[in-house]
Amino acid sequence: MKTLDEKLKNLREKIRGYGSVLITFSGGVDSTLLLKILAEELPSRTLAVTAISDTFTLEEIERAQKLAKELGVEHLLIESTEMTDQRFVSNPPERCYYCKHIRFSKLKEIARDRGIENIVDGSNIDDLADFRPGTKAVEELGVKSPLQEVGLSKAEVRELSRRLGLPTWNVPAVACLASRIPYGETITKDKLLTIKAGEDFLKSLGFSPCRLRHHGNLARIEVPRDKFINLIEHQEEITNYLKNLGFTYITLDIMGLRSGSMNESLKHSCNEE
Repeated sequence: MKTLDEKLKNLREKIRGYGSVLITFSGGVDSTLLLKILAEELPSRTLAVTAISDTFTLEEIERAQKLAKELGVEHLLIESTEMTDQRFVSNPPERCYYCKHIRFSKLKEIARDRGIENIVDGSNIDDLADFRPGTKAVEELGVKSPLQEVGLSKAEVRELSRRLGLPTWNVPAVACLASRIPYGETITKDKLLTIKAGEDFLKSLGFSPCRLRHHGNLARIEVPRDKFINLIEHQEEITNYLKNLGFTYITLDIMGLRSGSMNESLKHSCNEE
């Protein structure tokens, strides 16, 4: 079993062997740690690229810009076009595959034009445990996942980030807004804006992290279980706000906040078969 220090050493060695790198940079915990190491090992040969899309928030884009500037790395913003692709907006279980394929194909063009040898992302080994069809696109397009390759878990990424003084070490995990919409229900800009507004309101009341799952006229709220009582105390204002956004029914998921809860329907279907 390798120690955390040994994994970090292996990560640095791996990165030094890349020559030049384009990193898909979200400004989240994983990609920020990876960009930090890239900035230290390949400072003049690293390009960070952030995709702008309706599926991510302005706050995330601004955070990515700030972090890239602080780390002294060239940073490029590009428009992502998955919302114009019917395969994505129809929202099948393979939604993330189409999104990743669209984005990484664009990154391959940029890397080729810039003469950059490698494209990397911030996937860690925990990402292998859940249903993540986007991984297939990563493999098909030859994108490397160095955090995953050296065996770093999410908890280890956070600990290394803390040691290295990164402000992202304890930020809540962020997921694409499309992940709040059940598979098979069309993804629209209006739905994404409604989800964003609802989650912003919940966060303004102190419920961060949180998720607002969009089930047509029903809003399913996910917050940590130790926040249930607090949420009930705010039930009237939350109900009024979400009803003004167009929801008829407001529910609290008693299973609490968890990553990938929409994938539970896929697991249930498999069990029934």
